[in-house]
Amino acid sequence: MAIAIDDRLAPTSRLTRLMRRPELGALAGTILVIAAFAALAGHTGLFTARGLVNVFQIAAELGILATPTALLMIGGEFDLSIGSTIGFAGVVIGMGVTEFGLPLWLAILVAFAFAILIGYVNAVLFIKTRLPSFIVTLAAMFILRGLTLAVTRGVTGRTQIPYITRGYEDTWYVDLFAGTTFQGLYRWMTDIGFITARPDGTPPVAGLPVSVLWWIALTALATWVLLNTRFGNWIFAVGGDENAARNVGVPVARVKIILFIMTALGATLFATIQVLTVGSADTLRGTQKEFEAIIAAVIGGCLLTGGYGSAIGAAFGALIFGFVQMGIFYTGIDTDWFKVFLGAMVLIAVLFNNYVRRKATEAR
Repeated sequence: MAIAIDDRLAPTSRLTRLMRRPELGALAGTILVIAAFAALAGHTGLFTARGLVNVFQIAAELGILATPTALLMIGGEFDLSIGSTIGFAGVVIGMGVTEFGLPLWLAILVAFAFAILIGYVNAVLFIKTRLPSFIVTLAAMFILRGLTLAVTRGVTGRTQIPYITRGYEDTWYVDLFAGTTFQGLYRWMTDIGFITARPDGTPPVAGLPVSVLWWIALTALATWVLLNTRFGNWIFAVGGDENAARNVGVPVARVKIILFIMTALGATLFATIQVLTVGSADTLRGTQKEFEAIIAAVIGGCLLTGGYGSAIGAAFGALIFGFVQMGIFYTGIDTDWFKVFLGAMVLIAVLFNNYVRRKATEAR
């Protein structure tokens, strides 16, 4: 007599396992975008050392936001206050130094302390009120932006705070957030003729922005957490079925509090990098960055319903964003078309992810 085999125990093909990977669509999209701009802008400066550094800098800054956003979306929630947190954190650093006389390193720590508070308050309000996280963080978005504008204008009389890093240019913590790396590598590649030197013989770029290393490190850490830790399993469980996760002992509230704190910390890291790079803060900085982070996560394979996605996919989504933004600039296409492309990419990514998941479920 034939013995029936449970479908859950049946072996799956390598192709099926590959199709189930959430970052598959983002990887394919990245290859397609690079190929398209290689054909359209290969003769421009997009694929020079300077052009690629610009692409990676844009991708890295968005990736720093997209990584914790992806984890939160896998957990089934959204944080629309990220952009306002960026502006708020920048102002905290700026006013701490220029108005309250704090050392720059201490002002940065204060900003990160506020980030923990913001993430915690968002999570607790969401948990206690049982309102959708979309609504709670939408309210927080307006509250933080309004508070940032009102306090900054009331104290300084303007909406921008300049000269924040004056006197701190050579400190290790400015280099930690706004420095460059691999200067020797770029010098060596210039010497051997791999990249074209400036007329004076110096490398075309000073080095790779340290924000790229932050991005890579955060993506690697988030990937390790998702795939190799109990907390990562909790994130998927909470996003997949909150009630079932709670019934098997997953601390749902604790998981969501940590995830909301992580998105606020990511926004503050983004703000710190920008403030220390340009030396100033602006109350409107970070506007709509929450949507860009969600776009990168969705392009990277995260489902809006939760329980599915990856940090690597979000990294590919951020890289697509960087290539498109700089690619449109180098090709001379009107930059107003940039957001049209982003909207189309979101729609295509969602349709593709749904198709892949359905095919992977059907495959045996």
